[in-house]
Amino acid sequence: RFIQQKLEKASDPEKNMVFKEILPSAYSLMTDVFGNYVIQKFFEYGTDPQKTELVGLIKGHMLHLALQMYGCRVIQKALECVGRVQRHELVTELEGNVLQCVLDQNGNHVVQKCIEKVDPESLSFIINSFKGEIYKLSTHAYGCRVIQRILEYCPTSQTRPILDELLENTEQLVQDQYGNYVIQHVLEHGDLDDKAHIVSELQGKVLMLSQHKFASNVVEKCVTHSTRPQRVTLIDEVCHTMDGPHPALFTMMKDQFANYVVQKMYDVADHIQKRTIMSKIKPHLQTLRKFPYGKHILAKLEKTFIKSGQNLSPPSHCSFEPGSFNPTGINHPATLTNNPYMTGIGMNGFNGFSPNSMSNLPSPQYSPSPFTSPSSFSAFHQLSPAF
Repeated sequence: RFIQQKLEKASDPEKNMVFKEILPSAYSLMTDVFGNYVIQKFFEYGTDPQKTELVGLIKGHMLHLALQMYGCRVIQKALECVGRVQRHELVTELEGNVLQCVLDQNGNHVVQKCIEKVDPESLSFIINSFKGEIYKLSTHAYGCRVIQRILEYCPTSQTRPILDELLENTEQLVQDQYGNYVIQHVLEHGDLDDKAHIVSELQGKVLMLSQHKFASNVVEKCVTHSTRPQRVTLIDEVCHTMDGPHPALFTMMKDQFANYVVQKMYDVADHIQKRTIMSKIKPHLQTLRKFPYGKHILAKLEKTFIKSGQNLSPPSHCSFEPGSFNPTGINHPATLTNNPYMTGIGMNGFNGFSPNSMSNLPSPQYSPSPFTSPSSFSAFHQLSPAF
């Protein structure tokens, strides 16, 4: 740590003095639990000749370092700090071993950094190695991250074949614990045609998928990022489809995952569809009180109506006693973990939707949130002329 701090402000002669001392052991330092940080600092603050010498030591050992816990960090820092030609020389050493790196807990970070920092024309061998493997990679804990980086950084000529393979497996991917993040990424950042394809694949299956732990997140993204006509179609489907004797919407309101889809639908619905949703909910207000997830809907609606100056009224046969309704805000169990699949990967592991080690993902935690004060219930129980 002392050496790292001094290198940041050291003069060139001082850097040369330290560099001559460590150069004979530089390669072994790259894989050392502490020494790797010193090598990283030389890539960050060293002179160009020093960086060139270190790159020379890496050449011929890219695969070994990429798969090593500490060596992969040195490779990532090198790709950030060296010139375009040197980056090209390093990345081409991975040719023939791309899939091995992608599926490795250390190597996948190196491949992601290559995609972020190396010119797309130098990445053709990486893209080509994925042909016919997109579904397998998208459903892999590490592979799904690499697929998302390609969709972010590569031009259409390279992403189109990957998207075509993804869209062929939409229904399976939305229900996969890792694949659902790839589809969400397309919905957030893809073009209109790709989004439309995903929405069309989900139509007719909204109730089923909304009750699925992973697919429910994709349905929410569809509702949020689709066009207005597509959104109308999705909302109408759950409002006018029956699930046995009850509307599909009623089933969703009681479900631990689907209730969040209903909340999202209400958030993005236009005025007419909001009234339709409410007309389906109001006959079941009393029943919803008996279900923990149904209470979420009532809490959401009460806050919305109070904010807008309106009142949510139960039907005449419902008897709500002030204080008897005590909903608890519980975060969506499927989205509580620090999402490791939507942001870039940093040198030291995962940053910010930045990934934690897959083995250390936190378990879902329920997070109660205080409800509004008892005085707010007076508005909640009054008859509303709006409905």
